Amino acid sequence: MRDCLFLVADKNMEGMLKGFFSRDAFHRALDCGHFVFVPRHDLVVAHGLNDPGLYTRANELLQTFSNTHRHAVVIVDADWDGSPGKDAISSRLSAHLNSAGWTNDSGCGVVLDPELENWVWQDSPHVCSVLGYKGAFSELRTTLENQGFWQENETKPDRPKEAVEWVLRQSKIGRSSSIYQQLAMRVTTRGCTDAAFDKLRNALLQWFPATT
Repeated sequence: MRDCLFLVADKNMEGMLKGFFSRDAFHRALDCGHFVFVPRHDLVVAHGLNDPGLYTRANELLQTFSNTHRHAVVIVDADWDGSPGKDAISSRLSAHLNSAGWTNDSGCGVVLDPELENWVWQDSPHVCSVLGYKGAFSELRTTLENQGFWQENETKPDRPKEAVEWVLRQSKIGRSSSIYQQLAMRVTTRGCTDAAFDKLRNALLQWFPATT
C-alpha cells in the first residue's frame, strides 16, 4: 500500500503539489513524519472535470485507488460558477471519500476558499520574482491595494486569482502550472495562515506523526 493519494481539480493544483513535495525533506516544513510521494503514482488530476466535476464525481475517480493507498486527499476550489459554498463542498468531499473507502480518519477533503491562489500570497521576495514583479513585496501589496485587489487590513487579497493574473499581465508572463510549481518550491510555509492549508497539514500530521 502506498502512503497517500492526492486528487486535484486542475494542472495548477498539480503544479503546486509537485513543487512543494519536490523539496528536500518537505515533511519538515509540515512538522510531520516522512512519507513517500511519487507524482506518477500519488497525484491524480481530474482532467476535463475541474472543480465542479470533482465536486460531483470525486468518488468515481477515488474508487480506482481504494486498494492502493492508505490515505487520500481531495482538493477543490470553493469559488466557481454554481458553487454551493465551502461548507457544502467540504461535506460532499467527505461523503465521496467515505463511499470510496476512506473514513474521516483516513481521508481529507480540502476546500480552497476562495481558490488556490490564496496559497500564493505570502510576504516573500520569491512571490515577486516568480510573478515577475520588479520590487519588494510591500510595494507589490500597495500596488494591489491601489488596484482594488487587496483591502488594507486583510492578510490576503479579496480576489487572489485575479490579483495573480493582473500581476502576470503587467509582467507579460503567461499563467501556467509551472508558475505554481516554482512558487511552491521556493516560498516558505511557516507564515501560511490559510485555513485550507492548516487542514491539510493537520491531516498529514495525524497520518504521519513526526518521530522523535
